Amino acid sequence: MKNIAVLVSGGGTNLQAIIDAINNGKITGGKIALVIASKDDAYALVRATENNIATCVISPKSYETREEFTCQVVKKLLEFNIDLVVLGGFNFILTSEFTTTFKNRILNVHPALIPSFCGLGFYGLRVHKAVLESGVKVTGATVHFVNEIADGGPIILQKPIYVGEGDTPETLQKCVMEECEWDILTRAVDLFCNDRIWVDENGIARVRG
Repeated sequence: MKNIAVLVSGGGTNLQAIIDAINNGKITGGKIALVIASKDDAYALVRATENNIATCVISPKSYETREEFTCQVVKKLLEFNIDLVVLGGFNFILTSEFTTTFKNRILNVHPALIPSFCGLGFYGLRVHKAVLESGVKVTGATVHFVNEIADGGPIILQKPIYVGEGDTPETLQKCVMEECEWDILTRAVDLFCNDRIWVDENGIARVRG
């Protein structure tokens, strides 16, 4: 049974999707052992507490440097013997200490089809606004391993969705989240917990079965 940690900054909808998937048997071989929030008023902490999951608040405001902040996050993850880290709406980029310590063990879901509409500055509604302004007809979501490059780690799963004629950034965000993000994120967590993902010698994520 692999120990999962979810890092959050806000409402925790991705956290809830993982909780629900574990409860209904769509994720096997893993359990959420810890939720780390970057602020003490994140609603994700309520979701975790209601499901008897250990929580911890580590605020970047409490540290002078990103290195010190990262060090505390890594220390807590190691304390809980975490096998898999999921970035569930975590609004901070940590240093290479994090990505090195948990190499190919950190999952992130991005609300677009990487390599489009990704990288530094592409987050939240900004992604969907850019999609609409570009005129593309298909968008979606991507789950990838996290490395030192923003949205640059090996791609694990992607799921497309059509852009509606009347979509706004808000409606598109909702559709992508509910129809794409939650689906492929929970599938990727299950794959990892059952040892069905690996990264080959070319840095490409492969899925078994």
